[in-house]
Amino acid sequence: MLGFEGVDIGIFEERSHIWPSHVSDNLPFFANKLASKVRGEGLEFADIFYQASAFNVTAANDPDPKERQKSRELFQKMLEFTLRCNAPHMTSLPGVEWDGVPHETSFQRCSEELAWRVEQAKGVGVVYSVEAHVGSIAPSPAEARQLVEMTPGLTLTLDYTHFIKIGMSDDDCEPLIPLASHFHARGGRLDRIQASMKENVIDYERVIHAMQRANYPGYVGVEYTWQPWEHCDEVDNISETVILRDKLRAAAANGGNQ
Repeated sequence: MLGFEGVDIGIFEERSHIWPSHVSDNLPFFANKLASKVRGEGLEFADIFYQASAFNVTAANDPDPKERQKSRELFQKMLEFTLRCNAPHMTSLPGVEWDGVPHETSFQRCSEELAWRVEQAKGVGVVYSVEAHVGSIAPSPAEARQLVEMTPGLTLTLDYTHFIKIGMSDDDCEPLIPLASHFHARGGRLDRIQASMKENVIDYERVIHAMQRANYPGYVGVEYTWQPWEHCDEVDNISETVILRDKLRAAAANGGNQ
């Protein structure tokens, strides 16, 4: 009814309609069921985004090799689920900082583990990306770029709001667009990763035009979410989705390329 062409599916343990543990025991059945629902509504899969129950649970760069193995196993299940849904794109989280582990060590471990994931996804024709986010090992544009540049084939699910929240600007975020294969859009401002469009400080017309110049290949998803984390329960999600949707469409039309 909102007029979108695609849909992002979030599979977050204990935090979404579908959990990884719900589908793991019978991937073919649940993938077919979800794909039928999505395509029955005339939509396509834009992205399948999976997470564990917390940022530090089965994180890619867990210092414990046994936990990293669990993380790989979860990734492989979610990759199979993505493939069975015939979805072209998959997102997960990059990893976190660990007490007592030097940043450089954790960062390198992230890169190594994510490079393995990139190769697994590439082998079955799925584009794989990570979202550099508040609370991750790559919370700034500079660290997000560093992670991509040191990890062959890795792309970003880019969301300006995580960087705007900590005081970054459009100027800081825009160089990441050529590194992105998926994009999350919503209102954001200092100290808020989700805000109304009246409070929003991101120039989305500039974002769309930068994407056109970079021949950005992916979807732009409007990602309003309702949860107490990071004050994400303080706006009217449906109204803000419509307002931002119209702004993005107008920007694309004014650019003349989309």
